[in-house]
Amino acid sequence: MEGLYKGDAVAVVSGGLDRGARLLGNGELTAEADLARFGWTGAHAKLHLLSVHGGDPNNLAGTMQGIDNIEAAPDRTKVYEIWLEQSFAGDRAALLVGMADLNADFYQNDAAGLLIAPAFGIGSELASTGPNGPSIFPSTALAARLRVSPSENSYVKAALFNAKAGVLGDRGGVDLKMRDGALAIAEAGIAADGKLALGYWRYTERQPDIRLVDAAGDPRRDVAQGVYLLAEKRLAGSGEAGRQVNGFVRLGLSDGDTTPYRAGWQAGILVDGVFAGREGTQLSFGVNQAYLSRKYRLNGRDAGTPWGHAETGFELTYSHPLSPYLTVQPDVQYILNPSADPSIRDAVIVGARFTVTVPGS
Repeated sequence: MEGLYKGDAVAVVSGGLDRGARLLGNGELTAEADLARFGWTGAHAKLHLLSVHGGDPNNLAGTMQGIDNIEAAPDRTKVYEIWLEQSFAGDRAALLVGMADLNADFYQNDAAGLLIAPAFGIGSELASTGPNGPSIFPSTALAARLRVSPSENSYVKAALFNAKAGVLGDRGGVDLKMRDGALAIAEAGIAADGKLALGYWRYTERQPDIRLVDAAGDPRRDVAQGVYLLAEKRLAGSGEAGRQVNGFVRLGLSDGDTTPYRAGWQAGILVDGVFAGREGTQLSFGVNQAYLSRKYRLNGRDAGTPWGHAETGFELTYSHPLSPYLTVQPDVQYILNPSADPSIRDAVIVGARFTVTVPGS
């Protein structure tokens, strides 16, 4: 069992919708068990509890993609994940069933993990889909995921997630009827001194078009789907102790009919061991850009808001361990064209994250 608490202080110091500061926090308690000790060979279980609380700094910044990856409303305590995984075929394959985080398995790369802007966790063109968002923070969904490793450095995985997210602790709880269908996703990759992966996702049920309507005046239903590419590579240093630099680049495309986004990309670097002799220090810089779909921009034009083509974010962050249990992480972001709205000035955001860990037993 392991505990984790993240506390963020975030301030919009220039531009955006308004200046101001907000405090927010995220507490987690995770328990994992190897069921082999109970005679169930190859089985692994996980329980992940989550509590989110605090302000909404993006209401000040006015961005589309968000500025803090633990911002969530309303404040709730919930069962975030609970699943069982069974490995077989000599551990070359595994089947997971339960409530699971899609982003823990798909559209994920380690070198982007320190950055705080949500776009570096999962591309906005996928994060914005579904009736209430896919199975990602702050609410997961019922899922079944199969992973196969043809070789030591390659993998193929595929999953079905309930299209409607909801967990114990959410209003409405867990959706068991699956009337909204499912989100199907697959990813294949090579992981050797880095990572190269290609993914594809699609909803089994057609989703509402954001612009076109049918003869009755209801939104037309369209296929919601997309692809993404991930690449991560060690640029300097070795895999052993000492300074190491890793770079990453990601690109995602979607249909552009059912969400505001047509595409997006993220790129950056992560430096481990920034200071010699100071284990755990990390520095990261990243750039992300989300391209709005033509239909979304036409909607804005009709409403009298000539939205631009893209929102762009730059982030620089540094993580420094003060003790084995406490880490401080100052962060600065610059958002160019927030929400691609010409009436919103470019935003400068400064913040600090404090992370407290309680080691497992």
